Parts: sequence; C-alpha cells; structure tokens
Amino acid sequence: MTRIIAGSARGARLEVPGSGTRPTSDRVRESLFGALESLSAIEGARVLDLYAGSGALGLEALSRGAASAEFVERARQAAAIVRRNAAVVAKAGGLPPGRVHESTAHAFLQRAMGPFDLVFTDPPYDLDDAAMTADLVALAPLLSADAVVVVERARRSTPPDFGAANLEQFREKSYGDTTVWWAEPAPEAKDSERLDQPATESQSR
Repeated sequence: MTRIIAGSARGARLEVPGSGTRPTSDRVRESLFGALESLSAIEGARVLDLYAGSGALGLEALSRGAASAEFVERARQAAAIVRRNAAVVAKAGGLPPGRVHESTAHAFLQRAMGPFDLVFTDPPYDLDDAAMTADLVALAPLLSADAVVVVERARRSTPPDFGAANLEQFREKSYGDTTVWWAEPAPEAKDSERLDQPATESQSR
C-alpha cells in the first residue's frame, strides 16, 4: 500500500500490484514532484503515465493540479488496479479520474493524439534499449513544445537515447539502484512547433 503524498487527494491510499511492476518509492516521488513543482510543470498539465503500474505517478500529478491524465498499462490485473486507484483519488480530491488504457506503451503511442505536457515512463527492467528508444521516438510527436519527459530505470541501465527522439536531457538523479532522467524537446523541435501554433497561444514554460 502506498499513498498520495500531497495535493487535494493527499493521504489517499493506493493499491499496488502484487507482481510484475516496480512501484516508485515515496522518497523518489517526493523528490521528483518537488522538482516538477519548482518548474511549474504540473499545474494544468496534460499528463501521460506510461507503464503505469499502480498509477501513482499520474495520480500524484492529478492531486497536485494536473488537468488530465492518461494511464497506459498492458497487464490486465495492474490496469484494473489503476482504475480502482483512479476512482479513489478522484473521490478523495474531487478530481477527474483519468483514463486507463490496457495496452502496450508502443501500441498506445502509435494511435494516441496528444499533445502531452508531462510524461512519466517507468518501464520494466527487462525492456531493452532498442524498445526504450522506439517508445521515445513514437512519443516525441505527441509532446507539447514545453513538455517534460521523466524516465525512471535501473541505475545500471544504459541512459535513454533522447537524441534519437529529438529530445534533450537536462537533469539526472540517482536514488539507490534507481536513476531518473529528465528531458524536454530540443530547441529546434520547440521552434518548429511554435511556428505551427497560433500567435496568441502562450507557452507555459
């Protein structure tokens, strides 16, 4: 059992799948969300939680003011747990429940619409580097110009190949055997998207 750390649904209890997932520890979540709030990356964000597990990351973002959240989890049992957790958090905080997609991350990215402002991807340790890169490449066109992408993997893992997806890493931090990498669209990607946007549309970051 884990809990929502802060926000309108603070203290809400979340179920955790019994096997096949790796929940982000409370310590990592607290540090991660403190940093995201310092970037003003949560309030009003359209969130995507890939390899959702219990859904704790996306649900924490909703509790702290995100506008919406999409949860992607291929394991049927885990997806059912995300749905229950989303209902608990929605009730506790008077929040939108988010949408749960029982799908592989790559299949979802192939059909998703976007744009997303904040993306969490916490793949299983056995996901190989080529599959991780393919997911990032598929994700890139779905990002807003000022999006933040957070990747959590084992510390021993090869760092994500952000360059292949025209993303730029701007932060890295390790917690025990876990490392969290942060990235954003590269400057040329931001400029290209802004040229396609109406002149009156403001950027959040």
